[in-house]
Amino acid sequence: MQRNRFRVLTYNVHSCVGTDRKLDPARIAEVIASCQPDIVGLQELDVGRQRTGAVDQADTIASILKMKALFHPAVHKAEEKYGDAILTSLPMRTRKTEALPSIGEPRGAIWAEILVGDTTIHVFNTHLGLRRRERLRQVGALLGSGWLGHPECRNGNRILMGDFNAVPASRGYQQLARAMSDVWKQAGKRPQATFPSRYPMLRLDHVFLAGDVIATNAHVGSTPLSRIASDHLPLFSDLDLTAG
Repeated sequence: MQRNRFRVLTYNVHSCVGTDRKLDPARIAEVIASCQPDIVGLQELDVGRQRTGAVDQADTIASILKMKALFHPAVHKAEEKYGDAILTSLPMRTRKTEALPSIGEPRGAIWAEILVGDTTIHVFNTHLGLRRRERLRQVGALLGSGWLGHPECRNGNRILMGDFNAVPASRGYQQLARAMSDVWKQAGKRPQATFPSRYPMLRLDHVFLAGDVIATNAHVGSTPLSRIASDHLPLFSDLDLTAG
């Protein structure tokens, strides 16, 4: 049977260290589980880092959620890694994990093919830099032929999500919004801020769509637990393939 509806979530987990300074990957997993997503994009994960107990946070969270994790280390020093991941229980195939042009802290992106029913969805997850010039270069790379504009996916169903460190008034966000659709606008919902989690004022985390994927709703998961689990709140969106 063709599956037409699914939910995606993007979440900067701050190395699983909450605003109460408590390190707790299980708490992050609990926040995610409460949103019931099918596809998850996570940023700021530690893997094997001494500062967070040398735990593989991507694998730990995925195991709790009964999902598979595709992790890319934007920073890799000896055995210590730090980066982003895509998690899902749906069939997933890795297409690309690679660095993005960076000036400050190294940044990267992940491209996975995920099968929703009989339909292939190209899912991209990223965490962009803090400098405006750096973000513009990274947005240009993502929209180019190596990523979203790749011949094998540029006419397909695409989802780009992550922490873009960019508010809607920024040039980087506007370039992406011209090329793709922000889920808030497509769902006709009033956008909500995701950062900082205790008193959210900024929209830094976004989900963009292209192809036959349509957003029917968008939400920010603001609960007592999510407000302390990380310094960002999770953004999730209900998507529909029937419009195609």
